[in-house]
Amino acid sequence: MNDDTAKAREFSGRGRPGGGGRRRQPPQLVEVVSASRITPRLVSVRVEGGDLSSFGTAAPTSHIKLFLPVEGQEAPALPIVTPEGRVWPTDAPRPIVRTYTARRFDADADAGTLEIQFVLHGEGPASRWAERARNGDKIAVAGPGGRFSSDLAARRWWIAGDESALPAVGALLEALPASAVAEVHLEVAGPEDEIPLMSAARVATTWHHRREPEAWGAELADASVKAEIGGAQVWVACEASAMRLIRRSLLERGVPGISMVTRGYWRRGVADHPDHDYGED
Repeated sequence: MNDDTAKAREFSGRGRPGGGGRRRQPPQLVEVVSASRITPRLVSVRVEGGDLSSFGTAAPTSHIKLFLPVEGQEAPALPIVTPEGRVWPTDAPRPIVRTYTARRFDADADAGTLEIQFVLHGEGPASRWAERARNGDKIAVAGPGGRFSSDLAARRWWIAGDESALPAVGALLEALPASAVAEVHLEVAGPEDEIPLMSAARVATTWHHRREPEAWGAELADASVKAEIGGAQVWVACEASAMRLIRRSLLERGVPGISMVTRGYWRRGVADHPDHDYGED
């Protein structure tokens, strides 16, 4: 077993996605140190502050909770963590809480820098905050949470996602060992939304441009029908209804459920979609 494969096995586990993961840490106040556009609809925000060291050993695609200030606040009101749970202050409104995937942790920075990427979709408090984010803005983060339930040392992968999954796909590809081969399908609005993706693995990436503005996941569903999965590990994250369509199609073709991780990162018309939607219903 080479070093890359050994490292991959450190982060691998079997069982239900998200189960048995590390205990989520209390929310920590952090400050924006940079905000920039990667594409017209994807923003990279880097934050520092608190103790972010746990992100240095986090499994790929780990999720975090973001605590955003409400209108008129410079920083979000945060709870006190007690043995009985969180106790929120009574003299301030609770923050807006959303779930995201940490894109990257830079341990070389003085205090460690965490990168979070936001898709700008014109609605929703997190999208609005990211679009206006400036150096010095304050939010809070809690995490990392969740357990990576695929075998990260697997040789073959079939990966699919839409814009919302780009940070997770980027983190996953960077974690794959050089011995891996990955077929990746990504659906975005147009060519301006394509981004570079780095990996030590041998990766073949197909960018699909959405055929209609509201045809979420249709290109990914078509790709899944044509895919030769074989014994590959499957990782899919996109709009919840599209994810279910892809999952059912693969199951009907005999792909074992244990070899798949499927996530509904969002659902059309639903604000703050639950972050543990695996499509197993």
